[in-house]
Amino acid sequence: MTEIPALIAAFTTMFIIMDPPGLAPVFIALTQGMPAAQRRAIAVRACVVSAGLMLLFLGLGEAVLGFIGISMDAFRIAGGILLFLTALDMLFQKRQARREENAAEGQAEHHDDPSVFPLALPLIVGPGAITTIILLAGQAEGMADFAAISAVLLAVLSITFLSFLAAPAIERALGKTGLNIVTRVLGMLLAALAVQFVLDGLRGFGIGG
Repeated sequence: MTEIPALIAAFTTMFIIMDPPGLAPVFIALTQGMPAAQRRAIAVRACVVSAGLMLLFLGLGEAVLGFIGISMDAFRIAGGILLFLTALDMLFQKRQARREENAAEGQAEHHDDPSVFPLALPLIVGPGAITTIILLAGQAEGMADFAAISAVLLAVLSITFLSFLAAPAIERALGKTGLNIVTRVLGMLLAALAVQFVLDGLRGFGIGG
């Protein structure tokens, strides 16, 4: 996992799952009318909480699977299928609509501070991100690997934080059409990565070579 190609693959997967450009307009909607200082504070809290959740799942996710008797190969297959469904949602623009719906619900319940819900959970650290983190943890073989994966997670989260700060500029630059194109391209890449997870899981069971 400390090899550069593996780290690039991990970064790409997490970036596609978390989709910082796609989160930018949701962040704008949740913080509409707030002063810049309050927006920055919400972005910081959301990313700090998300980092804690990610590291928690990275450290304990595989232990929980072992406790309930699920092998990593079985989880790879199930996780790959779930990621593929996420990719389909991205390709057909269902994912962004669901995010905006969750954001609207969270804004109604927590008008003053949406940093924990719905920003950190489930918008940043959603089911797809949790699944991917546990899959990456299953590929780790030592503390160096866990440190490398942690660095990848924090790197993607840092990009998410920067996208929050630059959300108004990103929205103006890309426009609705640009965001749709980016989402669909990322969806295609995620679909291919999901298939690879399934193939790796099947290979673990001795199927397909």
